[in-house]
Formats: sequence, C-alpha cells, structure tokens
Amino acid sequence: MKNKLLFLFAISLIISCEKEETKLLETVNEKEETLNTLPFTNIELEDLSDFRPTTKNWQIAGSVVANRSKEKTLIPNEGKGVLINKNDQEQNKHIFSNFEHGDIELELDVMMPIKSNSGIYFQSRYEIQLFDSWGVEHPKYNDIGGVYQRWNKDAAKGKEGYEGHSPLVNAAKAPGLWQHLKIIFHAPKFNEKGEKIKNAWFEEVRLNNILIQKNVEVTGSTRASAAKEEVPYAPLMIQGDHGPVAFKNIKYKLYEDKKIGIEKSELEIYDNSKKLSVLKNIEDLKLLETHTTDSISPLMRIDVRDQKVLSYSGKLDIPTSGDYLFEAAVNGGTYLIIENDTVMKMNGDFDMNTTQFSKVHLEKGQVTYNLVYNKPIIWRRGFDFFVEGPKMQRYSLLKTGTTTLSKNNPIKPITLNVTDKPLTQRSFLNHKSVKRSHCISVGLVEKLNYSLDLETGTLLHVWSGDFLDATQMWHSRGEHQRGEPMGFPISLHGDLDFASLNSKNDAWPKALDNNQTFKQIGYELKNEGLPVFSFEINENEISHSFKASAKAKRGIDRVITSESKSSMWHKIADGESIKALENNTFIINNESYYIVFPDGETHKPIIRDSNGKNELLIEIPKGHSTINYTIIW
Repeated sequence: MKNKLLFLFAISLIISCEKEETKLLETVNEKEETLNTLPFTNIELEDLSDFRPTTKNWQIAGSVVANRSKEKTLIPNEGKGVLINKNDQEQNKHIFSNFEHGDIELELDVMMPIKSNSGIYFQSRYEIQLFDSWGVEHPKYNDIGGVYQRWNKDAAKGKEGYEGHSPLVNAAKAPGLWQHLKIIFHAPKFNEKGEKIKNAWFEEVRLNNILIQKNVEVTGSTRASAAKEEVPYAPLMIQGDHGPVAFKNIKYKLYEDKKIGIEKSELEIYDNSKKLSVLKNIEDLKLLETHTTDSISPLMRIDVRDQKVLSYSGKLDIPTSGDYLFEAAVNGGTYLIIENDTVMKMNGDFDMNTTQFSKVHLEKGQVTYNLVYNKPIIWRRGFDFFVEGPKMQRYSLLKTGTTTLSKNNPIKPITLNVTDKPLTQRSFLNHKSVKRSHCISVGLVEKLNYSLDLETGTLLHVWSGDFLDATQMWHSRGEHQRGEPMGFPISLHGDLDFASLNSKNDAWPKALDNNQTFKQIGYELKNEGLPVFSFEINENEISHSFKASAKAKRGIDRVITSESKSSMWHKIADGESIKALENNTFIINNESYYIVFPDGETHKPIIRDSNGKNELLIEIPKGHSTINYTIIW
C-alpha cells in the first residue's frame, strides 16, 4: 500500500526499566563526546621521539591502508601522523611511552587489519585487548576492548587464565577502518609503607563511543605484561609482537587525586513563587532560611514542588594554579561568582534544560565564591555543577548533584525493538549536533538500521544492533521529540544526496534553493515490509531502498533508480580523505566506513576536492538508470 502522507506506521513499543535513573539533561551524552573540555596532551607522531627506543617494526607514516583480502597486512604511505607496527617476525618488540602515568584518560584511533592482534598495556601491566573482532556475536576478553586475563602458569592445564573481562557489547568496526577508543584508567594505590591499598581499575572503556567496560577492577598484572610488580607510575606500552596495528590522534590527560575544597559556607534560601529572574531580583525575594554548611547540596534542601532560590557563599580551596572548567546542568537558572567575577550565569526565567560551560584561571589557595541555584518552576528540578582542572578529573562539585527531573520515580526508557518484520518510526533526529525535524528511521530484522531526512531525501545514519530509543519522544511531554539510535551510528555527510550541477566541478549545494526543487512523493512497503522511498528533484523522479547486505557481516545495500529528464549527481560521501581501494571499494575517513560497488557497475564514481575535504560523487544520466552500492562499517 502506497503511503503518500508518510504518517501510517506499524509500531511495537517495548518498555524496559533501568536500575539507574535516566539522565534527561544532556550534560554527559553517552553517545557524543563534548567539545567543551580542557586540552589533552597530544602525541604528535612527527617521529618516535615521544617513545623510548625500540626495534624497527615501529615507524611513522602519513596514512595506512589495510588489505581487505589478505590477513595481517597494512600498507603505509609516506608522511607523518600515524604510528604503525609492521608485521615483522624478527624485529617485533613492544613500544613504551616516554611519560609515566598513574591515573590517565587516553583517547586514540586504532586500525586493525584482518585477524590481527595487539594490545594497550596501562602502566605496561594491564591490557586492553586490540583484535579484529568484526562480526563476533558474543565477544570475550580477547576481543577488542576486552580486559585481558591474568595468568597462573602453575594452575591446572586449561585453567591458567583467570579474571578476564569481556566487553559489554561488540562495537567493533570492519578491519581496515579507523576505530575510536576512549579509556579512563586508575592506577593501584599504595600507603606510605608501599603496601597496596587499592587495586587498579578501568573506570570506563568506550569503543566507537559505545560504553563496553565500566568500573572493572584488576587485581594484578594481566598476561604478557612487561612487569609483574605493581607500582604507582609506569609508562604506557603497546604490544608489538602479535600483529600489525596502526594508531593516530593519540592524546591523554594525567590525573591525580585532587579536588576543590569547600570551606564552611552560608546557605540562604529564598521564596521565588513569582518566578523572578534571580540575576536581577534576588534582593527582592523573601528570605526563608539560613544555614551553615560544609557542602553544596541544593537538592537535599528543595522539593520538586518548591519555587525557591538557594544561595551558597564561602571559600573554595584551589589545589593547583591553572585553568578550571566549570559546567552547569540545570532545570532553571544558576550563576557562579568567584572573587567578585561572574564566572557563569543563566537567568532561570525559562523552563528548559540547559547546559553551560565556563573556563577561568585560578591561583592556588583560597578564593571567595557565591553559587546560586534558581528553581522557579514547580515539578522542574535538576541541578549539577561539574569542575575539571589541572590534573583533576571532571567531577561534581555538589554533594548531591543530579540531572534527573525526579529522584523518586526512575524513568522507564521507551525503546523500539525489531522482531520479525521491519519497523519504521518518524521523529526528530540529531545529525552532527543539529536537530532535524522531518526524519524517519527504519529497523531491519537483521539488526541493521538507517535513518533518512524526508525533507531532502538524505541518508543520515546507518547503525547496527538495537533500533531506536524513543524516550525523548514520549516521556512526559516529549520535549525533545527526538529518537536516538541505540547502536553506534555512522553519520553520513548530511548534505543533499542528489542535486543538479552545471559541471562536476560545481560546489555541492548545502540546502535546497531555486536551482534545486524537491517534492516528496511518498513510499511503498515492498519485499516483506521494506520501504521504497520516492521523490522528485528538478522534475527528475528518484527512488531508493535499503536492505541488509548478504555479503558483508555488517553492511547495508542501497539501490537507487531514476527516471531523469536531465542528468543529475549523487553525493555518496565526504570526509577528510577518500581513497579508492581494490575491488571497486572506497574508504571514507573521518567517520571511517567503506563504500563498495558491485562488479560490473557501469556508473563510475569520482573523487574530488572541495573546501578542504574529499567528496565521492556519481553522475546519474538522463533516462532510466539503476545504481547499487554497499555501505560497510
């Protein structure tokens, strides 16, 4: 049945509960890394000077490509910026960082060729496994992101390994693609006598922005570590004797056990039933209570039905001179004043969830402060205040901060899960931090999913795993009206997918204009419920459909058919670099995915430079034509 209005859907809502409250304020988005952070220390990879001397299996390259048909093969290209370990069986020692670390936050991009194996050893002792785990259904400790086993050589045969920790999910990309790792590690702690009083632990490991390890304790060195004795500080080590591997964008922060001290403070609580802006009218509010306190805990003092202002004043103990980043997440308003300078201000004369960042330089010692929380709206409660500083990991300055709307009623996530037939769902969607209002998401039974912007016919995301989190659409008033992909999404370029160009050198249009007219026709459900989307652009009719690839472990086939009165162009991808590989394959790097054309495809794509990026385009000729390709990640 043809659906021209795009409103009729068969939806199965499966409601599941979480043990912890869902954070509706988007202070720490589990799926997106915030750009508001203090700077990391970068390993520039101009040469190997940031590492201790090692063997020639380690080298610097400008780029690297994995052979997609041959195991354990990386092909480097000249230049700088990529650290590569060659598959050298004679010179294959590990590589160690010049710096030593205790607590550390490490981020990097890693590329694994087919069936290759390596590992990152924190303090040269505790391994996070690196492996080509693409398509593994049930990952183990020896898959990418696993915390490797410890080893007892004296144990019974087959029982030597113990304490390995499997990833929570398999978030691995295809071999030869860049994958992003973020790891927060805490070193073991020792008393003044040198006795260990706390084990090492991984606070979190994220692969491709998916949480795969959380609060994993390690009681001692894992197998094949450089040393068994545990210490407060030691270098980072990367394994060099198991297989080729490449790294880029390596950066880190070193942390110590430092926090800002809070001296005794005065707390004043005011009535704000008139919903006044606290920045302008606090002196006009009625003072209800005063207290002396040694912590900042506004949500212990205020009920969800209250309309009040809480003002804390006192002194802060700053442990180290340097830049500090303050981050407020608030339903209502807040401001922070340090040494008579306003560091942050949000009026609170609106009823929205708001996050704001502010960086300030502070000297070691005591400083005066005034922190105010304004809650002018009944049933609106949520406040947290984070700080990050020199060698200080981001943490909440509040004793009882929470960004949930209610501490009493945990939010039940509303999810759409695919069972025996495809699902479609209309919603707003975020694409590269921009909310789009005319979107549809489609979940396939093979647990492969995609989303489109129906306003322009643009493919926005592809992802694998569970389908769609609809909580922000249906919870309470559905303020955000936004669906969220539940796996790790690959974001496509997001510009117009199709456009008329006078020549192949014309700049690609960013939006519809007088030269690009677009008309949505609708879609048909065909082939066991798979939708075929149709539209007209400049009076040329185009249809496209998507299905799970039969050849790739994780891939979606896209089929485009057209009846064109004039030639058009299709923008398939853009990225920091696009390279043509063997077998009609193109690798797109910044999101890092493959585009593969079938053998015998008559339409040949081109790679061109445009505004500092590469673009992959293909011409759609006049008349009837069909274009096929597969997106693999």
